[in-house]
Amino acid sequence: MGRALAASLNLTFIDLDTFLEERYFRTIPQIFAEEGEDNFRRKERKVLEEVASFDNVIVATGGGAPCFFDNMDLMNRSGFCVFLDVEIDSLVGRLIHAKTERPLIKGKSPEELRHFIGELMQKRRPFYEKAHYILKGKDILPEQVLELVRMENK
Repeated sequence: MGRALAASLNLTFIDLDTFLEERYFRTIPQIFAEEGEDNFRRKERKVLEEVASFDNVIVATGGGAPCFFDNMDLMNRSGFCVFLDVEIDSLVGRLIHAKTERPLIKGKSPEELRHFIGELMQKRRPFYEKAHYILKGKDILPEQVLELVRMENK
């Protein structure tokens, strides 16, 4: 989604997780395993502060990034934030087929994953809902986000 949106707007796309891995020369699962979640979240905050100072970028964050420290406030001050509020079944499908291993869901069955995501979304929703805009749907298309961005920049 972010990559397609960035291409449509002729902006640079940054995936915060990939940026973090390149900065620290380790994968997120390695950082979690070697340093724990607290240290991972501190590193995540540090790279978020860095990319928040960039111009002409679209940043995709991991699901936890907005929920720690005052990250969501930083994101809102730094740019135009959109919460893509997709249905849990869509999230489960994406995560099951994701190429990247996510430490918090490793080894979970589809049903366990569905339950875990439902509980996690209840906890995280108050942070996500601080975004400038919320798009809801089963599947959200890049064109819908593009329309929001164009309306915001008028």
